[in-house]
Amino acid sequence: MSRTRWRLGLGATAFLVAAGLVPAPAHAEDVTDYAITVDPAAKGPRIDDTMYGVFFEDINRAADGGLYAELVQNRSFEYSTADNSSYTPLTSWTVDGTAQVVNDDGRLAERNRAYLSLAAGSSVTNAGYNTGIHVDAGKKYDFSVWARSAAGNTLSVSLQDADGTLATAREVAVTKSGWARYQVTFTATRTSSAGRLTVASSAAAALDMVSLFPRDTYRGEPNGLRKDLAEKVAALHPGFVRFPGGCLVNTGSMDDYSEASGWQRKRSYQWKDTIGPVEQRATNANFWGYNQSYGLGYYEYFRLSEDIGAMPLPVVPALVTGCGQNKAVVDEALLKRHIQDTLDLIEFANGPASSTWGRKRAQMGHPKPFHLTHIEVGNEENLPEEFFARFKEFRAAIQAKYPDIQVISNSGPDDSGTTFDTAWQLNEDAKVDMVDEHYYNSPQWFLQNNDRYDSYDRNGPKVFLGEYASQGNTFKNGLTEAAFMTGLERNADVVKLASYAPLFANEDYVQWRPDLIWFNNHASWNSANYEVQKLFMNNVGDRVVPSTATGTPSLLAPITGAVGLSTWATTAAYDDVKVTAADGRALLTDDFSSGASQWTHTGGGSWSVQDGQYVQSDVNAENTMVSAGDPSWHDYDLKVKATKKAGKEGFLVAFGVKDTGNYYWWNIGGWNNTQSAVEQAVDGGKSTLISKAGSVETGRAYDIDVKVRGRQVTLYLDGQEWGSFKDDKPAEPFRQVVTRDLKTGELIVKVVNAQDSAARTAVDLGGAKVASRARVTTLAAAPDAVNSETSTAVAPVRSTFDGVAGKFSYTFPANSVTFLRIRQR
Repeated sequence: MSRTRWRLGLGATAFLVAAGLVPAPAHAEDVTDYAITVDPAAKGPRIDDTMYGVFFEDINRAADGGLYAELVQNRSFEYSTADNSSYTPLTSWTVDGTAQVVNDDGRLAERNRAYLSLAAGSSVTNAGYNTGIHVDAGKKYDFSVWARSAAGNTLSVSLQDADGTLATAREVAVTKSGWARYQVTFTATRTSSAGRLTVASSAAAALDMVSLFPRDTYRGEPNGLRKDLAEKVAALHPGFVRFPGGCLVNTGSMDDYSEASGWQRKRSYQWKDTIGPVEQRATNANFWGYNQSYGLGYYEYFRLSEDIGAMPLPVVPALVTGCGQNKAVVDEALLKRHIQDTLDLIEFANGPASSTWGRKRAQMGHPKPFHLTHIEVGNEENLPEEFFARFKEFRAAIQAKYPDIQVISNSGPDDSGTTFDTAWQLNEDAKVDMVDEHYYNSPQWFLQNNDRYDSYDRNGPKVFLGEYASQGNTFKNGLTEAAFMTGLERNADVVKLASYAPLFANEDYVQWRPDLIWFNNHASWNSANYEVQKLFMNNVGDRVVPSTATGTPSLLAPITGAVGLSTWATTAAYDDVKVTAADGRALLTDDFSSGASQWTHTGGGSWSVQDGQYVQSDVNAENTMVSAGDPSWHDYDLKVKATKKAGKEGFLVAFGVKDTGNYYWWNIGGWNNTQSAVEQAVDGGKSTLISKAGSVETGRAYDIDVKVRGRQVTLYLDGQEWGSFKDDKPAEPFRQVVTRDLKTGELIVKVVNAQDSAARTAVDLGGAKVASRARVTTLAAAPDAVNSETSTAVAPVRSTFDGVAGKFSYTFPANSVTFLRIRQR
């Protein structure tokens, strides 16, 4: 490259400095040189408008206490130990006087089983979610309750916090002896996030569906959505909304909620439970350890999709449980019922108002159809043969009645392995339209696998990447996901849909990390990952413009590191550890006859020497790592004897151990003692490199041998080769893709620089005639930067760049995602 070009590149950096984006490089070694070459005359794949979407699952209190705007927790007194062992029907309520929850024939509705019996002169107070009920001064809040009492009774309703009244108290006159709904409106006089709602009765009364709803919901809809959260989803402009799960769909009983099933509470998510008047909807135990009221149900999901201009994409159970349950339900009548339910769902979404289920949609306020085009059957089933047998029956029934509906299958819970391979083969053989892939891997995996879909069959099933994330909410995680997304776009003829997961997390009720949008009862904030997703979703383009880029010059060093032993929910004994260099030198020998002084304990659990063996004796402890040796070791053999003593799994033998977050380990008998795998941990995030089905016997001593040569690793179990791998795929930090926006006539050059040095880049637009000014959007921050309620370290900066030509230079800041929108003349 000429010096002139590189001066232009440094000028680009100077421009960014002026815009306040990034400091100029201080030394030559802070800059790495790259080249991007674009071929504007060539046609890359078309990118569908639905390329990027969102996946909503009620995890981390995403629905009740989250997107669903209801402020009262446990409003219908349905909480149960079936939901959570700590729950009672009065969880989140306190009683002053006498009150009890009753389940008898006097209930409000058959599927709303419980109600509150409140004695004369008594009251109940609700604590809401997080620190309490949040209200804003001057805003209106609609209170409603279903009540049954002697005519002439008065309910006194108040809203207060520890500092006093939050709104003028209201009185509700009960005018009917039977169940009736009563409503009053509060106007908050102060802002508080610690409010409490109290209902007092002058006479004995029965109460149900005690509700407080903000008037200011998303689009002002009753039974609506929390405004700030829905607006954050809408701001993404997603092409689709996948709902309602996730593990909610394919776990628990497949029975309905009826007397015949014993009012089964731990059920899979079944759409008919979630429509109709909210006071008549069923309740259910949420797989993630709480209750879901179904106030936010299928009708509301369809409305949200329509409101934000996204394609609805529901997921229905396939009668094979997953998420650790892994059981195929064998009941032909039940299977046929679920298939019919799925056909009824399509009628509910698309049928005319004169049809059975279209009429129910119309009665709920939406006579026009929702235009459903895609439906997914199943989620992450770990029994591919059993799942696919049932999937084919669903697909046949759907295609027979609704041939225009695209039926989506899946490939299990992982990005590779036996289940994945078997599932894909079944899908290919059956010519399935689209296959849903899920994976949660380390940031390094995402940098290494930008080319994942380059080799997929262009004529085979299309890919729906329904769940993915890089195991963290730092900007580094967002950077590596962005790098991976350039590969998704480049392969837009194969990857048709993609959605980060999960979408929401209430900071006080977290079952899963990372998450895209975080919130509490009064605020919400965008993760660094959200900013990456939003940048891509709002700048997709219509077609890929083929381009190439040079890579980062680097040499892969040998795998280096100490050795380690660990367990996971298991007790195990280790003996006769030997580490030998490739030239035969002994690096470590330990038969534990003199204790375990060579080992450093960095994990959990309880380690001690017992009968000449090193034993981890806490059966509940996870990740109990002990390590020994030199982090600079390379090219060695590790031999050890391992014996499982008790517990759920087998044992873990580590190598290449650099520190507590960076190592490899051979997980033998993992995943509830169903498979073995080599996992690589990078900065605490793990990825699977190789896996096979298999289990470990309790009380049997196994001989384990790990040979590390360069970046090649071979593993032996009891003298037989178990498997091998070569970890030689570079984690390329510089990735790019170019697309064309047909509406604006712009080329969109998207560049990810996930390294600590700036990327001084020569850009050749292949003879394209372009305007000299580009619109620039840049995300740049420290790799460990995290957005929070009070700090937004990662946010887009918009600017312009006036140095565009057919050939020009641009310096992309260290640790940045940059989109250049360049208008073609």
